[in-house]
Amino acid sequence: MEAIDELVQLSDSMRQAAALLADEDVDESASSSKRPSTFLNVVALGNVGAGKSAVLNSLIGHPVLPTGENGATRAPISIDLNRDASVSSRSIILQIDNKSQQVSASALRHSLQDRLSKSSSGKSRDEIYLKLRTSTAPPLKLIDLPGLDQRIVDDSMISGYVQHNDAILLVITPAAQAPEISSSRALRIAKEYDADSTRTIGVISKIDQAAGEPKILAAVQALLSNQGPRSTSDIPWVALIGQSVSIASAQSGNAGSENSLETAWRAESETLKSILPGAPQNKLGRVALVDALAHQIRNRMKVRLPNLLSGLQGKSQIVQEELVRLGEQMVDSVEGTRAIALQLCREFEDKFLQHLAHGEGSGWKVVASFEGNFPNRIKQLPLDKHFDINNVKRIVLEADGYQPYLISPEKGLRSLIKIVLELAKEPSRLCVDEVHRVLVDIVSAAANATPGLGRYPPFKREVVAIATTALEGFKNEAKKMVVALVDMERAFVPPQHFIRLVQRRMDRQRREEEVKNRSSKKGLDAEQSILNRATSPQTGGQQTGGSLKTMKDKSSQQDKEGQEGPALKTAGPGGEITAGFLLKRSAKTNGWSRRWFVLNEKSSKLGYTKKQEERHFRGVINLEECNIEEIADEDEPPPKSSKSKKENGPEKSPSLVFKITSKVPYKTVLKAHSAVVLKAESAADKAEWLNKLRNIIQPSGQVKGESGLTMRQSLSDGSLDTMARRPADPEEELRWMSQEVRGYVEAVLNSLAANVPKAVVLCQVEKSKEDMLNQLYSSVRLVLFGVWIHAIL
Repeated sequence: MEAIDELVQLSDSMRQAAALLADEDVDESASSSKRPSTFLNVVALGNVGAGKSAVLNSLIGHPVLPTGENGATRAPISIDLNRDASVSSRSIILQIDNKSQQVSASALRHSLQDRLSKSSSGKSRDEIYLKLRTSTAPPLKLIDLPGLDQRIVDDSMISGYVQHNDAILLVITPAAQAPEISSSRALRIAKEYDADSTRTIGVISKIDQAAGEPKILAAVQALLSNQGPRSTSDIPWVALIGQSVSIASAQSGNAGSENSLETAWRAESETLKSILPGAPQNKLGRVALVDALAHQIRNRMKVRLPNLLSGLQGKSQIVQEELVRLGEQMVDSVEGTRAIALQLCREFEDKFLQHLAHGEGSGWKVVASFEGNFPNRIKQLPLDKHFDINNVKRIVLEADGYQPYLISPEKGLRSLIKIVLELAKEPSRLCVDEVHRVLVDIVSAAANATPGLGRYPPFKREVVAIATTALEGFKNEAKKMVVALVDMERAFVPPQHFIRLVQRRMDRQRREEEVKNRSSKKGLDAEQSILNRATSPQTGGQQTGGSLKTMKDKSSQQDKEGQEGPALKTAGPGGEITAGFLLKRSAKTNGWSRRWFVLNEKSSKLGYTKKQEERHFRGVINLEECNIEEIADEDEPPPKSSKSKKENGPEKSPSLVFKITSKVPYKTVLKAHSAVVLKAESAADKAEWLNKLRNIIQPSGQVKGESGLTMRQSLSDGSLDTMARRPADPEEELRWMSQEVRGYVEAVLNSLAANVPKAVVLCQVEKSKEDMLNQLYSSVRLVLFGVWIHAIL
């Protein structure tokens, strides 16, 4: 029953909509006893003695309607039910002419019998209308028609109740007639008016009277399982006994007792389950009938709702056009002026949003400012001037005051960061001004494109002035927002950045110390080896000859190795493409994987594939933004003593490993990796690769040291043997730190270039779409109110 209660409000709304579409008075339609358009009408169809009145009494919860085998219903009876939880389950409230009267079910039934008996001629067609309030019935309107096989019933009477396409049709047939259901007149009428069976429910009554008839019960079970005749398969069927309310009334001695009703309905369901054990349990009893009614009513609402909405939209458009026409006629009055002004504001709003969001206006200029002028101004900031070594030294000196820094010039570098980031405020303000000019142009274009404003030039100027004033306020808010974004970056510099500066400086010094110690140790080992060979005794010519032969073989092998060139391949008109195998260190397993690398010197790109025959690169490195340095091979064993070297042969060749890193410490080189470690297969390959890679990387403007090597590039073990360690140069250290700080500043500027447009959109564009138009409506209402007050005074 709760399912039907939820549909009452929606049914009333749809009934009102239907009345509006039919140009009917909604109040008169609601007070009409017929209410043909409601979705809650239930019409009972069946022959004399089918049990129609008993089924409807079961829905009401009280034995109100007269029942009998010889046609107790001799005229249409319409009962408008309203569910009222405050009414006792034993009571019925009869409403007559807006007056309520409490009556018993038996008294009401006797009254109906008297009224029906007066029409003894059998020719009366007057409807008997009752309006009842009870707590046991669903909020439906039940229509109990006379038996279809009576003379009083003709096609006009049936169509008067059935033809409305929102009424639910109850096809009621006794269980004894279930095998011949195809010949039922009630079923034929339902199919005539509801061919799709979207508002038809079949009810099989008096199941208890056929309990001993297997053939009848089989036909009933087939109908309940939708396996009956073809004309009945699409209709939901419910089985009832039909006398549960009368039984409950007789047992309790007081009609409508709540406990008696629940007991009777539960007993009815149990009896049906015992008689029809193979039937679906959800199609037995009074509760199943109420659920079936709710389901069909909901289906009818779903079918009708799109048509109602479409009709209301069309009606609304007609009403709006009529209001516009009437508004033009009423323009001489204060109310007419207000209506015309607000209508013109709505038209201006539509045009403004259309110009802003689509290509008709200048909305694209906002994006052009974000992607063109603003990023270009950020790139043109004089970073070279501020990060010049002389300027950096001056700022560090001024920041330290009388006490120079000890480990890292943190004060000076922080001051340098704040000075440089301060430069980003002006491009941000210019971006706000540029977007403001675009929005002002869109306001003017939207006003010119609004036909109604052209008829009232003073009002048009007022609308443009109000919108421009609102945009001016949004511009000031946006400037405060973008300046706050810059100040936020200036106010806090992550301490991890300076910690990394010190760590990198100490790591570089440690590597230089290791290289120096390794070079000194190699010189001592070489000197000791020569001394040992010179003092070792020679025991024979054969031994000497053997030694000379071995030396000759070694010399020949070294000459052969020296003549072998790198195993790289070149292609292209000028040999600008170089390809070959390199070993790539995995960031996950720290192991080496052999990959095919291809270098394009024109595009400055280095790509690699897993196999040589692959056509698509697995990764590409942009060398213009990278540095390259040679590093030691961590897989080599630690240096051995001179005695071990003498026993195990010559020492190993120099390292074949080199590393590619980004010039900006906060950027990645390949995918999510900040560095790529590679290893050549031979010294010749390594020399060739480094030569070609440095030709691409070094011209990008890196600062070189005195030896011609870049500051961030370390040397291999062999080169460091011939290089004496120089004392630490404070200026060189400061230059290196300033370059690191510059990388951080460039990363912050890139972040501002991405976040400032977001703040501009939030503070200017989005507010112009909502707050500006709200201010426009408010200002217009105030102006019109002032005009109205002036007219009254």
